[in-house]
Amino acid sequence: MIARRVFISTAAAGLLATPLAALAQPQGKPVRIGLLDLSASDPGSVARWKAFRERLRELGYVDGQNAVFVLRRADEQVGRLPSLAAELIDARVDILATASSEAALAAKQATSSIPIVTATGGDLVAAGLIASYARPGGNITGVTSLTNELAGKRLELLKEVIPRISLVATLRDPDNRSSALAIPSESAGKALRVVVRAFEVRRPGDLDAAFRAMKRAHADAVIFGENTLFLADRRRVADLAITHKLPMMAAAGEYAQAGALVTYGTDYLHLFRRAAEYVDKILRGAKPADLPAEQPGKFELAINLKTAKALGLTIPPALLQRADQVIE
Repeated sequence: MIARRVFISTAAAGLLATPLAALAQPQGKPVRIGLLDLSASDPGSVARWKAFRERLRELGYVDGQNAVFVLRRADEQVGRLPSLAAELIDARVDILATASSEAALAAKQATSSIPIVTATGGDLVAAGLIASYARPGGNITGVTSLTNELAGKRLELLKEVIPRISLVATLRDPDNRSSALAIPSESAGKALRVVVRAFEVRRPGDLDAAFRAMKRAHADAVIFGENTLFLADRRRVADLAITHKLPMMAAAGEYAQAGALVTYGTDYLHLFRRAAEYVDKILRGAKPADLPAEQPGKFELAINLKTAKALGLTIPPALLQRADQVIE
């Protein structure tokens, strides 16, 4: 992999570590940080939480000394989230950090008093998690990973890679409201003279049939809606796209690493580091209700040249120059 650009994470002013005696916590008592994740324990998810813990360590929270992390994973089973959230409450955590809108909703239903910080998810307002980004209200704040604006940009980039495309399939889970934010609308397609046709997949077992259906419809390419449920299956998703000769655009860089042709989206490691900074602020006395929540502002373009070769495609040199990562 060739890194085309290097981003420097900038923390907000005043986030430098200070003695933990300043924490709103009894002296000598470790803070208990609950982590609630919809995904399974795959390398992509593990790397995200590692970035979260590393940032907290930089801010003075040492696991096993003055901090204890309590992790619960739903292993891609949404129905398990409420009971796992309850387990974390019973474990007397001081604060909760969540990955996925579903996890945040389960945490909100479990407690209205323990602070909750989101590290990923869709529109926090539309999901009913916060009142507004400027003033969240309640006990939830944090960062989100998806916006409607990115969806149109993904289609533009796909059209730039393959100018001849006329029918683009979008693949999303209709039960996951956040995944809709990762795919372009039909109106966005009209502006580029591309027909956008939706296909649905609710579970990994539906993937084979969905790709066959897209191929029967004579789709020229596919845009995969980001969904935590499928993160662990990203290599299989990418392999199916190559097998069916469907160039694939996805929202998360992990998919390019797994074999997707191109990805454009949020830098998830950056989001988890930002979420750690929110946790630090709250543990030092800030109220979630008063901490503005953030939408993503840092994006990465990744291109997999090995996949391009397998699909018989030549990536425009100008686009390669703009890429943050080129995988060979």
